[in-house]
Amino acid sequence: MPAYEAYVRQGGEIALQEMEEFFMQTGKVHQTLRELVKHLNEAGIPYAVLGAIAMGEHGFTRATVDVDVLLTPQGLEDFKARFLGLGYVPAFPGAKKAIRATETGVRIDFILTGEYPGDGLPKPVRFPNPAEASQEIRGTSVLKLERLVELKLASGMTAEHRLHDLSDVLRLIRELRLPVEFATRLDASVQPTFQDLWRKAQTAEKVSEDEPPGA
Repeated sequence: MPAYEAYVRQGGEIALQEMEEFFMQTGKVHQTLRELVKHLNEAGIPYAVLGAIAMGEHGFTRATVDVDVLLTPQGLEDFKARFLGLGYVPAFPGAKKAIRATETGVRIDFILTGEYPGDGLPKPVRFPNPAEASQEIRGTSVLKLERLVELKLASGMTAEHRLHDLSDVLRLIRELRLPVEFATRLDASVQPTFQDLWRKAQTAEKVSEDEPPGA
């Protein structure tokens, strides 16, 4: 087998293995998450898991290679003072909110209460206090579904490079069978976008049902 083909094949096999481990929650990402949660709990630091991992805890699994966690500014300072250099290092020189777990190499991105999603500019939706906007799922503090959807909508609506956040909401609507009334649990500024995505989700599902087998 030519060296290039062997490299591609090896890379594909590694990727498939990592994907399988992620969905089984046995890989490096979930290992990193469990250690981080243990340390945050030990230090009494309020937190909430965000991103793809939070989506998975709510019922729709999408693979990811990093961990996103919501902290207050004080929570971040407390974490860095206690744990930086003890299993965690800055993700890159000068990094203020991104660290890397030394054992697994997985990156952890901290998002802070009060920051704005998407383009980072002021808007009605901002990242909440984790102590007020989280729920415990299987021993992990996870951002509530309403706030997760709300933030993803605000992000995708205001930043072109975050359009995948709108796609995430569309898939959450379909996979979790969210009703159109779910919009009333969101900030008014994102309700029309949720309703539009809800309509598109129903159309996409109807098209899928009408496709002949093997299409």
